Amino acid sequence: MGPYLLGIDIGTSACKVALFDQGGNVISSASEEYEVSYPKSGWAEQNPEDWWTGICRGIKRVLEQSKIPAEQIAGIGIDGQSWAAVAVDREGNVLADTPIWMDTRANNICKELNDRVGEKRIFEISGNSLQPSYTTAKIIWYQRNLPQVYEHTYKILQSNSYIACKLTGKMTQDVSQGYGLHCFDMHTGTWNREMCEALGIPEGLLPEIYSCHEVIGTVTDHAAAQSGLAAGTPVVAGGLDAACGTLGAGVIHSGETQEQGGQAGGMSICMDQYKADMRLILGYHVIPGLWLLQGGTTGGGGVMRWLERELADYEREEGRRCGRSSLELFNDLAQETAPGSDGLIFLPYMAGERSPIWNPNAKGVYYGLDFSKTKGHLIRAAMEGVAMSLKHNLEVAEHAGAEVSVLRAIGGSANSLLWTQIKSDVTGKPIAVPSSDTATTLGAAILAGVGVGIYGSFEDAVKITVKNKRYHVPNQDNREVYDRNYRNYLEIYDSLQIIMEK
Repeated sequence: MGPYLLGIDIGTSACKVALFDQGGNVISSASEEYEVSYPKSGWAEQNPEDWWTGICRGIKRVLEQSKIPAEQIAGIGIDGQSWAAVAVDREGNVLADTPIWMDTRANNICKELNDRVGEKRIFEISGNSLQPSYTTAKIIWYQRNLPQVYEHTYKILQSNSYIACKLTGKMTQDVSQGYGLHCFDMHTGTWNREMCEALGIPEGLLPEIYSCHEVIGTVTDHAAAQSGLAAGTPVVAGGLDAACGTLGAGVIHSGETQEQGGQAGGMSICMDQYKADMRLILGYHVIPGLWLLQGGTTGGGGVMRWLERELADYEREEGRRCGRSSLELFNDLAQETAPGSDGLIFLPYMAGERSPIWNPNAKGVYYGLDFSKTKGHLIRAAMEGVAMSLKHNLEVAEHAGAEVSVLRAIGGSANSLLWTQIKSDVTGKPIAVPSSDTATTLGAAILAGVGVGIYGSFEDAVKITVKNKRYHVPNQDNREVYDRNYRNYLEIYDSLQIIMEK
């Protein structure tokens, strides 16, 4: 029985809503898809109103399926994709579609700011290099290219803080999403006034910063009417999707690491000390007093979605006939292909690449095609290429002083036993798999549970809610072929980098 906790996840391709009991068990869940628009090369944007519409639909479905009264929901936690720049007016109305984390339109602005303000100075304050994917340069892009939008902008919100605003009417900024702005002081967790001035970002555009588990308000009557929630339900600030997924995977101690298998790929290494590297991403964990050293790649589960969209006509038809999904049939084809894909190598840079190469002009590449290669080779090589991008980030993180022992895999990709085993073999790390489909929304729900007092601490919450369902160890028989392919993977990018820049 109740009370229950609601987790909301604003992903790139869809939102997910899940209702949990106090033991972390999913009572009901729903997912609603929405579009990403690519109007120009390097652009990737979404309408935040689509997030809200999808979330309202998802909440109503969850309540209808569960038959649980909305009044029994004790708290709501929200996580969201990173590096949005949601421009809203004083009433919270969205003024323009927001560039999302894949958007690199502001590349030239970053070069200008790095030259004028200084790369080193920016990095020393923010703990991150200034890149076009982050929120910072997108705000300057608004100033220069959408002056009418910028003139009426009251605040710049992140994905989760926009939904929190829709629910409560309050405009906030959680500490874990602060890393998207380079005027956020990563040492103190506050806005740095001098850096705001240096970058040309008025401090007034930036909302007040809250701890991720802090209750920021309650569901308004208007939001209740739209969503089906009960007015007065507490809402916490929430946090970055990767950080909430890290919590939902049980990563709460220094050295523990989450492996991300959603639309994007990467990892989040929990640390109790400040350690930054310009090639990686540093942010606050959703748990007070901890940081996450992250690797974020553009090629994760989205690579398989692209392959499925373009190459799975037969598998979709066959799947309908035999009652299996096209991705399951893809998995079978990859399973039939030898480790190393007979020398076929894939660079998963499908929207440029983030860490550790930070190249918005990087391109996806298949290398090693010949008449012997099959669809299975293409699928398995894509899985292996994503695993190699993970290994690349892990190597850089360990060079920066982070310690990584076991990876905890989350996201849809973790449902593939083959893909998870490939990641273990390529990285040489054991991988534990919690309830991968729910880790991110569970993390958001845990924030709400701690915030409203259902759990006495994050430690207690993880002990109660997080459960592992399987464990992978590296297959040493595959080490030689993967080490050779990884060396070639790095060399192929180095060889093509000049061409990619043209």
